[in-house]
Amino acid sequence: MNGRFLLNRSRAKVMGVAAGLADWTGIDVLAVRLALIVATLVTGPVAVLLYILTGWLAADDR
Repeated sequence: MNGRFLLNRSRAKVMGVAAGLADWTGIDVLAVRLALIVATLVTGPVAVLLYILTGWLAADDR
């Protein structure tokens, strides 16, 4: 892990959460995005709510 979690808006598709998680964990961004899709299919609105809250509360990489 690279220390602090930051949103990565330069590689963002929606809010930069998946790209930020990929940078923070060192995992490929495509794998993180696929995991978020699977989490959404399994948990429904819970994963979507957590994604939105993370995008709203986390700091930018600027």
